[in-house]
Amino acid sequence: MPGNCFGKLFKITTWGESHGKGVGVVIDGCPPKIPLDEYSIQEMLDRRRPGGASTSTSRKESDTARILSGVFENKTTGTPVMIMVENKDARSSAYKSIADLYRPGHGDITYQSKYGIRDWRGGGRASARETVGRVAAGAVARAVLKQHDIDVFAFTKALGSTTAEGFDRGAINQNMFSAADLDAAEKMEKEVAKVKAMGDSLGGIVEVRALNVPSGLGDPVFDKLDADLAKALMSIGAVKGVEIGAGFKSAKLRGSQNNDPITPEGFASNNAGGILAGISNGDEIIVRVAVKPIPSIAIEQDTIDIHGQPRKISVKGRHDISAIPRINVVCEAMVCLVIADHLLRQKAIQLMTDS
Repeated sequence: MPGNCFGKLFKITTWGESHGKGVGVVIDGCPPKIPLDEYSIQEMLDRRRPGGASTSTSRKESDTARILSGVFENKTTGTPVMIMVENKDARSSAYKSIADLYRPGHGDITYQSKYGIRDWRGGGRASARETVGRVAAGAVARAVLKQHDIDVFAFTKALGSTTAEGFDRGAINQNMFSAADLDAAEKMEKEVAKVKAMGDSLGGIVEVRALNVPSGLGDPVFDKLDADLAKALMSIGAVKGVEIGAGFKSAKLRGSQNNDPITPEGFASNNAGGILAGISNGDEIIVRVAVKPIPSIAIEQDTIDIHGQPRKISVKGRHDISAIPRINVVCEAMVCLVIADHLLRQKAIQLMTDS
């Protein structure tokens, strides 16, 4: 099925539905002899797992990763790596009462238009549960990047109307919202409580940074590194915008302000976000994504049913108040996948030029 695969040399195919038997991923092109075990995959999956923050759904899934192929004695073999996670706590009955209604903000109406059929149990393939496979694959990509000392991490830049002004990487794991600013995290907690009581939801901004990325990654013209990062991140269901470096702020700057001066020690600033002409410049890669509010809300909304008749809908059940912070690791995983893919592509180019 088109649209379920991503990458060129480091290629993944995700599979499964929200209320099916399980979800997972097949990774093709992973180099051999990369240290990998289920624990390293589980570390990333646990950050995506439901129930970790006040913004999260009450659905309880252990999201236990099972490596089914491609690994022997805790090292990759160079053959396809398949990872599966079983669905243990799906409650499809919660959706029966609205099975004939199109939920505003969801893909119900567009999936029906495209396929003529849709899985109404939690959104099926359009559910955020599909991202389990992405995160598992991202853990494998991270293992590849680790061999080159490349470090990728994500944090919450904004949640609702609260924006984190400070940055302390050590604070990210010290608060439930994965913010790099503890003062902002306290404000986020208050805003979430208020919105949750209203039966509404929140959006926000996630920032991803990649350190120690070598210069030269990315291919002109259509396979620019920033273009592939934007595609990867925009493919996440809740993401509605992507910016690199100064991003939209650069539209208000003059060239003399936006250009990053080059010195013998390196770049004096980083408005480019570590990418020039679609190719990494060796500086820190900085990407931010705009995350929309969760569309499943208790507040009554206007919609139509499958017969086109006007209806009212209030979405009950177990839903996140915000995709943040669970989406943070998904963004992180997609950045890992892009960089790993381009790293392998660059190695292929170097083999040709060195011969």
